[in-house]
Amino acid sequence: MAKVEMVMPKMGESIMEGTILTWLKKEGDTIEQDESVLEVATDKVDTEVPATHAGTLAKILVQEGDVVQVGKPIAIIETEGEEAGDTAAPAAESSSSAENQQAAAASAASRSAEPMEKPASGRFYSPLVLNIAREEGISMQELESVPGTGKEGRVTKKDILAYVENRSQAPAPAQAAPQQSSSTPAAAASPQQAAPKVSVSVNANDEIIEMDRMRKMIADRMVDSKRISPHVTSFVEADVTDIVFWRNRMKNEFKQREGGNLTFTPIFIEAVVKAIKDYPMINVSVSEDGGKIIKRRDINIGVAVALPTGNLIVPVIHKADQLNIVGLTNKVNDLAKRARENKLKPDELSGGTYTVSNVGSFGNVMGTPIIMQPQVGILALGAIVKKPAVIETANGDAIAIRHKMFLSHSYDHRVVDGSLGGMFVRRVADYLERFDTKRGI
Repeated sequence: MAKVEMVMPKMGESIMEGTILTWLKKEGDTIEQDESVLEVATDKVDTEVPATHAGTLAKILVQEGDVVQVGKPIAIIETEGEEAGDTAAPAAESSSSAENQQAAAASAASRSAEPMEKPASGRFYSPLVLNIAREEGISMQELESVPGTGKEGRVTKKDILAYVENRSQAPAPAQAAPQQSSSTPAAAASPQQAAPKVSVSVNANDEIIEMDRMRKMIADRMVDSKRISPHVTSFVEADVTDIVFWRNRMKNEFKQREGGNLTFTPIFIEAVVKAIKDYPMINVSVSEDGGKIIKRRDINIGVAVALPTGNLIVPVIHKADQLNIVGLTNKVNDLAKRARENKLKPDELSGGTYTVSNVGSFGNVMGTPIIMQPQVGILALGAIVKKPAVIETANGDAIAIRHKMFLSHSYDHRVVDGSLGGMFVRRVADYLERFDTKRGI
């Protein structure tokens, strides 16, 4: 029997540790590869961790409630086969790598909210629950009163969000505003949040709706982006008639073979990826000090997805240039489905280098999208509309009905000038208009 160390996996950008919530398996249990073994909480998400190997869970190295750094061993798995001569080396390497990553992320960690005071009752709270409490201005004393439905009465993510919702609907005490903790986002406001407030009158027939946590985060990020980046938008109209006919011809075959829908979005993403390869300076970021340009090697495309709640989320297709049209379609369908079901993993929401937003799905013909920081460009895909257009034929110009759409490219004018921003979106349109209708799937 070989013994393999299972280590704490990396669960997202800048996440360097996690708290063990619950072991789903006990020592001596037989486990399959990729079977969920334990639940881990971070300050961003609670998630299940799958087994790295099939075999027997020989020993649990960390207990529930322990905080473990990424790359540190958490269990020993006995697998079939010869005894591994040096199982500690990979773990040591991972540990060293994790320590290096932690040092690199020290500045990010230092910007996180100050820890809350320890609960007098000794009750356990996951990092995610504590993070939500901090952002909502909930003190530890108040958190102690929140009923928990988790194991041993623990407060789960659903518990704290339900409490926040009910709390927002209840009349706020007069002293609530003065007592707001300095560690909450409102008090730790960035410069644009400290700007003069607009006076808003409320009439008797008006309805006041409290923003949920996600909407507040979106609002802050949008204001941040407009403050950080001088936005410029260029528009190009593309003739996508050939794409419409090809997609109509191929969608049933795709449905039968892949089990999903062949939509226009992955076809447009393919054109965007090709254009980024032609103009790689679109695939960049600006350093925090504003004096350097970081040129990205990977092409990671963010896809804006509207949620049933009305909020917006942007999952990322990593290394989109390595996927064909089938791979892109399956990835878009999968990410959109799991986004609406709140089942995305932390890594799937980070690392984007360029974003597309299909505003045409709402019937909009064009838009001026806001850049996802720290990216420098975003493309809005307008609705496909039938229009009369002048086309060139062997017998001269003629008027025909064509399928047209607008591409709206917003870019950061600090590093993307009008020539680059305009040429890029024109190149996307060129790839769409030259689409090979003889290709298969």
